[in-house]
Amino acid sequence: MKLQEALSIFNEIYYRLKPHCEKIIAAGSIRRQKDEIRDIDIVLIPTNPGQLSQEIDRLGPPIADGEKLRRVEYKGTQVDIYYANQKTWATLLLIRTGSRENNIGLCSQAQSLGMKLKANGDGIIDAGGHLIPIESEEQIYQILGLPYHEPWERG
Repeated sequence: MKLQEALSIFNEIYYRLKPHCEKIIAAGSIRRQKDEIRDIDIVLIPTNPGQLSQEIDRLGPPIADGEKLRRVEYKGTQVDIYYANQKTWATLLLIRTGSRENNIGLCSQAQSLGMKLKANGDGIIDAGGHLIPIESEEQIYQILGLPYHEPWERG
């Protein structure tokens, strides 16, 4: 589907889920502003998980129903909803925004520095095995010694 159609669908979902979220944002191809969108990726921090879950159930039939990911079909479109918290927000948003190639590059850079960028959104593990607290996407690039790239510059 085209970006504008995907944004319209995201906005419908956003206004339904927002009352139950501290933060909610479109990730993936929408955030990268790609012309063609295959599915809709959403990262959120729930304030009321029970009510949020009920509202997600009302969106459409579940495809996957896990602790960190809910996947539903809404108006014929696959919607992936990723659950974050304050500690995982920035890393999960970065990873779920992509692109795949950008993520591989960031993970490779982390590995070259003796670190590990956790693809599940938990953060960066330093060479000593300690989790580095992450506050923003910009901080991840800084830790990895790379210039920050806006989402639409990530491939």
